Amino acid sequence: MCGIIGIIGKAPVAPLLIEGLKRLEYRGYDSAGLATLVNGHIERRRAEGKIARLEALVGSSPLAGTIGIGHTRWATHGRPSETNAHPHATDRVAVVHNGIIENFQELREELEAAGRRFETETDTEVVAHLLTHLLDQQKTPQQAMGIAMERLKGAFALAVIFAGRSDLMIGARRGSPLAVGYGDGEMYVGSDALALAPFTSRICYLEENDWVVVTSRGGEIYNGAQKVEREIKQTAMTGARVGKGNFRHFMLKEIYEQPAVIGDTLQRYVNPLARTIEMPALPFDFATLPRLTIVACGTAYLAGMVAKYWFEQIARVPVELDIASEFRYREAPLPPGGAALVISQSGETIDTLAALRYARSQGQKILSVLNVPESTIARESDLVLPTLAGPEIGVASTKAFTTQLTVLACLAISAARARGVIDHKREGELSQALLEVPARAAEVLNHDESIRRIAYDIAEARDVLFLGRGTSYPIALEGALKLKEISYIHAEGYAAGEMKHGPIALIDENVPVVVVAPSDELFEKTASNLQEVIARGGRVIFLSDRKGAKKLGGKAAITVALPEVDSFVAPILHAIPVQLLAYHAAVAKGTDVDQPRNLAKSVTVE
Repeated sequence: MCGIIGIIGKAPVAPLLIEGLKRLEYRGYDSAGLATLVNGHIERRRAEGKIARLEALVGSSPLAGTIGIGHTRWATHGRPSETNAHPHATDRVAVVHNGIIENFQELREELEAAGRRFETETDTEVVAHLLTHLLDQQKTPQQAMGIAMERLKGAFALAVIFAGRSDLMIGARRGSPLAVGYGDGEMYVGSDALALAPFTSRICYLEENDWVVVTSRGGEIYNGAQKVEREIKQTAMTGARVGKGNFRHFMLKEIYEQPAVIGDTLQRYVNPLARTIEMPALPFDFATLPRLTIVACGTAYLAGMVAKYWFEQIARVPVELDIASEFRYREAPLPPGGAALVISQSGETIDTLAALRYARSQGQKILSVLNVPESTIARESDLVLPTLAGPEIGVASTKAFTTQLTVLACLAISAARARGVIDHKREGELSQALLEVPARAAEVLNHDESIRRIAYDIAEARDVLFLGRGTSYPIALEGALKLKEISYIHAEGYAAGEMKHGPIALIDENVPVVVVAPSDELFEKTASNLQEVIARGGRVIFLSDRKGAKKLGGKAAITVALPEVDSFVAPILHAIPVQLLAYHAAVAKGTDVDQPRNLAKSVTVE
């Protein structure tokens, strides 16, 4: 989860940019960089590693300038390096960027044909060259950004400075947050209001597809070609904690961060130019692995359940999945040469740690998917695959879940390639499907208001059923878990085909039934189950894509039509509406959303 800061100041800004980056270091610490204008020319300082190394570099090689941008970053594909560090620049433009430019390869080929020369394989460099190309065509910076916003696809936040323009900065957001700070003759942009807290308490949050032209006198905000007004708010943000921004609860903020953090996570593992997965060297060889054992608790366990489908269907890897709190008590025999995959947000979950230690005692190599790479589980693993969700404050996991799914999807593709069961073409198709998820996730969030209305109806129910098939079955379980966790409504998730084996007896007009059914190869089977529910008076809330909604939407009481995506990535996308459903139901009931009763963020006692 990368961090952005930009400042138009009265004094040299490099020390202030570094101060802001330090407050964003929780978002990424593999590399960092600054760019300022010195006598109208772009000057950069970039360093691999933590911000202290950048600070030392600027100390030994000072950077003047009263306008500048900064960035702290997790490594994308390849090793962290100065070359890959932001800002990326041409002689006319410097850019810092969070997220993914989905169509960067198409734009890169177009720009290369026009004579632009690229130095890296990053998608960010495309933004710098696109803007430079437009400036070379005599466009103003404002005109160039307006055109760029039409050309760029994906989920991103940008901050840009222009050579020769010491009083101009442009920021933009689509699916990734960006705030504008207002000072006295000074202006700021930041991916997190936390970074701006030392400088100003007056903050404006850009909305989806906004871009802002910032000068020392203020900011003009546009959405498309239309100039718009956004409220400037007084914030009490301090360095004491990660703030909620303009969201009512941390949970909602974290739901809305998902396009950005999924994009950050993808950039860690996907080479967008080659459309390949690039994993670090694993402690075992998938090609000869006899069995993969997945253990986790709660929401992380459900991420593992989705992964079981992926590993078995796509990579043909035999998988055993178990709840960590039960796993070691079964004393399961584990095969020689096998591996265990443990999944945890905190990396401190005591049951998962105990399962890891049991697997280790049975000679298994340990691979972990974690959101806290400095945790106990990390230290006891052979290799950690980090999720780049950033701090998750809400007890009910949201962005940690979808970034876990993102890492596991990448790992499944890598396993399939290692086992020779997919070719390069199919790897490219699956990688492309993943790269489209951040933008599609941002589209899903546009349904927030309609889901809120549905949730206020669900809040009146005593019982709610969630149904799904295939990879949608774990999402149904996750929807039920979320609703139970924060609204205290009794909810159950079932494999849709199991309805006839007992749960169908529960259905009447007072039991809402949430059906998760993307239009995949199991859609017709799920459609049959939906009809059975309707025939017994059940009130169906149908979560599908546009194609599925067209087929069956008229039969359900309520339909939410999500974007169409490859069925491989559908569970990542369909996780978001069930999160929103639970959140708004909890708000309607007046519960403590971020700290629900009896629950803790990390379970560290058995």
